[in-house]
Parts: sequence; structure tokens; C-alpha cells
Amino acid sequence: MSLLAHPAEDPSSEPIPGAADGRAHLFNDRTAERYRRSVSDGVGLVASTVARTTRPFTGVTPAELAPEISGIDLDRPLGDPAAALDELERVYLKDAVYFHHPRYLAHLNCPVVIPALLGEAVLSAVNSSLDTWDQSAGGTLIERRLIDWTAARLGLGEAADGIFTSGGTQSNLHAMLLARDEACKLVEKETAAAGAPLTKPRILPRLRILASQASHFSIAKAAAVLGLGYEAVIPVPCDQERRMRTVALAHELDRCRREGLVVMAVVATAGTTDFGSIDPLPEIADLCARAGAWLHVDAAYGCGLLVSPRRRHLLDGIECADSVTVDYHKSFFQPVSSSAVLVRDRTTLSHATYHADYLNPARSAERLIPNQVDKSLQTTRRFDALKLWLTLRVMGADAVGELFDEVVDRASEAWRLLDADPRYEVVTRPQLSTLVFRYTGGPSTAPPPPGLLDLANLHAREALAASGEAVVAGTVVDGAHHLKFTLLNPETSLGDIAHVLDLIAAHAEQYLSSPVAEPEFTRARAS
Repeated sequence: MSLLAHPAEDPSSEPIPGAADGRAHLFNDRTAERYRRSVSDGVGLVASTVARTTRPFTGVTPAELAPEISGIDLDRPLGDPAAALDELERVYLKDAVYFHHPRYLAHLNCPVVIPALLGEAVLSAVNSSLDTWDQSAGGTLIERRLIDWTAARLGLGEAADGIFTSGGTQSNLHAMLLARDEACKLVEKETAAAGAPLTKPRILPRLRILASQASHFSIAKAAAVLGLGYEAVIPVPCDQERRMRTVALAHELDRCRREGLVVMAVVATAGTTDFGSIDPLPEIADLCARAGAWLHVDAAYGCGLLVSPRRRHLLDGIECADSVTVDYHKSFFQPVSSSAVLVRDRTTLSHATYHADYLNPARSAERLIPNQVDKSLQTTRRFDALKLWLTLRVMGADAVGELFDEVVDRASEAWRLLDADPRYEVVTRPQLSTLVFRYTGGPSTAPPPPGLLDLANLHAREALAASGEAVVAGTVVDGAHHLKFTLLNPETSLGDIAHVLDLIAAHAEQYLSSPVAEPEFTRARAS
């Protein structure tokens, strides 16, 4: 008998491991039954918690919860999974923010579908790493198949490719890296042909990114990370619908050309974070083609339209993009994280390729071994594609698209409700499922000063969250504080929205009539 062989065990009689018995906690063939029981207990706890949740948040404050967390001695393990779950319920589950609740209306957090949760359970237990074939095998091919499927939905063509990422911020960074290096390669070639070759360090200060004023902040962060600086991003004005003005884009493209600047990328947005607006993609694509500029479409939010039975046309023009960001964990109802960046020309992904002898040596590529790390900014990477795979295999794309259509429909209904409500003003009619609005007090009362209205809207949002009855977001529009509904839950009804609007108005009115309102306004104005 081999000294390395495991002795036979009866799983039904395995002892409960002590806290210090580390080997007994490893997941393997001998502990499979313990794994099954532990995970079942955890799933049961979450299921029972969600089943009895009646509001999206308890309103707990950092000051209240922090002592609970800091008081736990991490050097004294409980040893018992049941005791650990009881503790977890007290310090996390009881006060968690529940995105599945119909009155969670704040950020781009979606409720998740059960097939994706099944995928999450499978991928975390097997723990494949999607960097190389010899760590993932079938996982590599499943991810590649989903990239091909998404590229086909986008219409990017047969040469398209891409990679899963941790989220829209990383996807946008990846796209900007490719755009930067493509621009540098072109300038190097042109200047070499003219007899005055420039190297990348001398090219970088000339690079610019054109993005609308409503684009995601990750574009500016990407410019900084890539060594270009925040000032390399030129904001392009938007129209009243918060969509990029193509006349302004044409002006900036021409100005950059005249000033000897290189537009390395134009970033169009299909679903801005604040307004859900979709830039005029066909017109922008035409301007980019004429200027020879890389077109990136940030569709992190709007990618749900790819499976929409009724609204796919809103993404017309996206097929002309050089790169696209999609966030399945926004509008495909997937758990975080599940995102991807896709490119029209797979050869551009080589800008992120580096061959390490211990991991993905060049000979692997020569032998056509599909190592996903060749395309990725990450090395170790979760098999997040599995969640989307099981969603499509169980539900199908049309079912996901119908859910997204439902929330867009609800936003349209909510806009009509807000537009008819004298207590509120709404900024713009939504293209997707986001509404930005502001409590104004209504026509029956003398209008408070704008600064005081700012404080009333801020107070209403904070008081609403403290009550736990609902969670809404906030933003600033033209210097004024506004509130925001981000609708991603098909279970949210128009009645839920009307109820939340009444709660907001009540909190705002209470603040305006309180004795602290005027002094706070005076202090704010003085500062």
C-alpha cells in the first residue's frame, strides 16, 4: 500500500473537526459530505433571511455596526460552522442591503436570477482559474463561447474577440489601453515613414480621449492609470437628453487635428450611469471613421438591450465599435462580478499579451493552446462566465431580455407619474431605466431658495435610508442636488414608486418646516 494513499473513511461517521484541525476543513473527496451540509446550512440561512425581509435596509449606521465587527476576536475561531453562521447573521445578513427588494431604487445593482446563483456555487467550489488551459480546460472554452455569442449579438464580425473582466471599470481601462497602444503604433509608423520617428514616451503627451460630459468616471481614471493624466480626457457637451452632441464632437475632432493632438479614442456611452441616456452611436461611428479614431462604446448598463425582444434597435451603430464594454452583472441579472470587454479585431488584444515561461510560454501559442491570460489584464481570474452560461442554458436570452424590458417599461411609467406630480421636477425622459428628479415643494407653497431645496433633497434621501423603507440614490445636475431612481427590479411596481415618492415628499416637507432648516441653509451659504 502506498504511503500517500488515503485510508478508507465512512463519510457518515466522520468526526466534527476542531478549530485547529486545518486539514479536516479542506474540501476534497473525504470531506464532500461535510461540504454539502455546510453549504446547505448557509443557503438555508440566506433563503430564510430573504424570505422574511420586508424592507431593503435596516437603516443601521456605521457607528452602530462598527463596534459589532471590531469586537470580534479573529484569533479565537468558533470552530463550529453553525456558530459562525449565527454570528454572520448578526453582523452581516441582518443589516445587509437587499437588492432583491422592490423598493431598492438606488444604484446599478440588480436582483439576481437563480441559475446564476447555481453557477456561483459551482464555480466557487471547483475554483477554476481562467488564466491558462491547464487550470480551467472546459471553463476556457465556455468563456470563449460566451464571448463569441456576445460579439455576434453586438455584430462585431468574425474577427471579434474579448475577455471577461471584474467589471466595467476594468473593461474600460482595458479598452483604453488597447486604444492607446494602437494609436501609438500608428503614429510611430507614420513618423518613421516621414523620417522623424517618435517613440511612445514622446507620443503619450499628445494623446487625447473624447468622451461626453455624462460618461463614466472610469474613463478619466483609466487615462490617469495609463500615464496620460486626467487632463487627457476632453469632455464633449451633451444635449438636453444628456446625449453626446455630435456637432460638438466634430468640433473637438477638428480642433485636435489642427493642434497636432492625437485622438486615441472616442468614448460613446450606451446607458449613462446618471441618466441611462444612449449617445447617437451611428453618427458618432461615422465621425470616428472619417477621423480614423478608435471608437469605444461603454455599454456596461445598456448591454441588456442585446437580448431585448423590443428595444435592440436602441443599440444600432454599436456594431461599428472597435471595443465595447458589457456588464452582465447590471442588466443580465448576474451576481457581481460578471463583465467583459470585446474588440472588433482580435489582434489588438496582443497589446495586453506577455509570455511568462512558468505560465504561458510562447510555445503554448504556437501549439494553439488557448490560454486566456494572453488577452487579460488579470492573471488569476474567477470562472464568472459560468453564471451567464447557466442562465442562458436554463432561462434563455429572451427571458433575460424580457426582464430588462420590464424595468425599462416601469421607468417610462414612473416618468409619467413624476412629470404629472407638482411636487417634483424630472430632468429628462429616460431611454433606459434611470430617473433623475428633484423635490421642489409644489406650486401651492412659496418656492424655497434653491440652496434650501438642495438641503431638503439631501435630507429626504438620508432620512429615507435611515428608516429602511426604501433606498434611493443622489447626484448633482447643473450644480443642484437631485435624487435618482435606478430601476433594475422587475418586481418593483408603480405602486412601490408612488409610495416612495410620498415618503420623500414627507421627509422633505418635514425638513423645510423644521427649525433647523434655515440655520443650516445660512451656514451652508456662508461656507
